[in-house]
Amino acid sequence: MSEIAVSVTLVIVLFALLGGSVWVGLTLCGVALFGMEMFSSRPAGDAMAMTIWGSSSSWTLTALPLFVWMGEILYRTNLSESMFRGLAPWVNALPGRLLHTNVIGCTIFASVSGSSAATCATVGKMNIPELRKRGYPDEQIIGSLGGPATLGLLIPPSIILIVYGVAAEASIAKLFMAGVLPGLLLAGLFSGWLMLWALRNPDKVPKADDSLTFKQKLWESRHLIPVVVLIASVVASIYTGVATATEAAAIGVVGAFILSASQGALNWQTFRDSLLGATRLYCMIALILAGAAFLTLSMGYIGLPRQLAEFVGSLNLSPAMLILALGLFYIVIGCFLDGISTIVLTMGVVLPIIQAAGIDPIWFGIFLVITVETAQITPPVGFNLFVLQSMTGKQITYIARVCAPYFLLMVAALVLLWFFPGLATWLPSQM
Repeated sequence: MSEIAVSVTLVIVLFALLGGSVWVGLTLCGVALFGMEMFSSRPAGDAMAMTIWGSSSSWTLTALPLFVWMGEILYRTNLSESMFRGLAPWVNALPGRLLHTNVIGCTIFASVSGSSAATCATVGKMNIPELRKRGYPDEQIIGSLGGPATLGLLIPPSIILIVYGVAAEASIAKLFMAGVLPGLLLAGLFSGWLMLWALRNPDKVPKADDSLTFKQKLWESRHLIPVVVLIASVVASIYTGVATATEAAAIGVVGAFILSASQGALNWQTFRDSLLGATRLYCMIALILAGAAFLTLSMGYIGLPRQLAEFVGSLNLSPAMLILALGLFYIVIGCFLDGISTIVLTMGVVLPIIQAAGIDPIWFGIFLVITVETAQITPPVGFNLFVLQSMTGKQITYIARVCAPYFLLMVAALVLLWFFPGLATWLPSQM
């Protein structure tokens, strides 16, 4: 059979299993098993056992459950309330005023969470009631939370960057460093949009709270000290080479426990809930990664990645056209699959193509994650949309509409990343 016929057959099997509500991880294993049995002479049983065991016992993957656990611990603290109290006095003078607490709060929490949905839920639980109480319009409250919450996927430590690093066999420490500047760029674009909106609609922005002196602002900023210290400890330990990504994750867990204990939020119930929550999430991700590893092996024996890479190469696409095509592909597929599934489903085919085109896998990882970020606020499967719906009671279509400007800002960030690749490659090159 030709590579096109094999590809179509495997895609049909894939969507048949997904349509039957089979778990994504088991679906990947099923497609891989079907492919090896039908299109390869290699026995599938022992290959599946060795591949799943090898992918599950990877030392690199150890960082993932630790960062997930750190986020679960902090989710159960008063971190969001402390951030609001520390940030609010400083943003009152900006156009848009307290709406910027959503952007800055999401940026900060993204640095200690690694999850977009956790960032959205945690910051939203505190900020939505506070901003509504002060009279800010719902459309800007929700939009300025849904868009910036996607930074949880990009700013280190990022769960999805770890997944990409494992799938692409790229340095996770370098990926973490590569995500810093693009993450700050996106945060700046989000705040810039809020300022522009506020200048065009001054009547919709409530009056500023009572002004504080500089000394009083500094005093309120003390609430930010614990989280800033935790972020600095995790990121600096990686950047300086003192710790690997896994060791930095352990530092983050210990720091999260200390922060939780200092706030009086650490007890047996929160410890148990955080551990079980992290275990459930990690088991889901690990199953997907194991299935993806077996699917990658299966396609390798079939020869599909090589054949597809040769086919794409025969089209003589320039790197710019290839990136444009992949960007559109990931935006479309992201409307139906979550970010982790998107990456592990496609990496076995896409990675040889970008390597053949001479594209830096570290740069491509950041490009890919920003593209996947857009899927968090695009229907029908946008996790941030579901989180915001549960917290606000608004319709999915309404939430998607108010988040649309932030989708366009992320597309603008992708364009900037193409023309200024140093945004993603400069910091890793300093390691």
